[in-house]
Amino acid sequence: MMKMLIPVVFLLVGLGVGIGAGVVLSPSAEPKEALEHAKSGAKPEKAEDKSVKSKSDLAKKQDKQGEFEYLKLTKQFVIPVVTSDRIAALVTMSLSLEITPGMTEAFYAIEPKLRDGFLQVMFDHANAGGFDGAFTESDNLEVLRKALLEVARKDLGDDVSQVLIMSVSRQDT
Repeated sequence: MMKMLIPVVFLLVGLGVGIGAGVVLSPSAEPKEALEHAKSGAKPEKAEDKSVKSKSDLAKKQDKQGEFEYLKLTKQFVIPVVTSDRIAALVTMSLSLEITPGMTEAFYAIEPKLRDGFLQVMFDHANAGGFDGAFTESDNLEVLRKALLEVARKDLGDDVSQVLIMSVSRQDT
């Protein structure tokens, strides 16, 4: 009899814990109030005020920063790190560009040329020891970003505002 009662007790405890977690982790009361207002046909004033405020804040931020598009270069870059005339490691990087809207076609039209310029910068960075030791330090990556930005602006002009390093990893051989 006791063996049959244990699963029922566990079920009830689990159900209680689940309900408790749902109550604790549920969203704040504002969405519940908005739902109640929606059911009754009334408009929630607080929710509208907040959404209008957040939209205007977003618009102000976009005006300050300008509007940008983010274009990811289609393939990762693979850069060999050479020491003593042998490949000591391989570094892989993924990049994106922050550009002004409408540059997508121009970007994809010259992407092979852009990739070539980026690879040359990365090879130079690797040969100068940029991927040795703590290669992910901010100062070290900032040097690389600036050099990549120069190449991007040479090919695309001032429409490129930043080169973003999306991922970087090093695999020692």
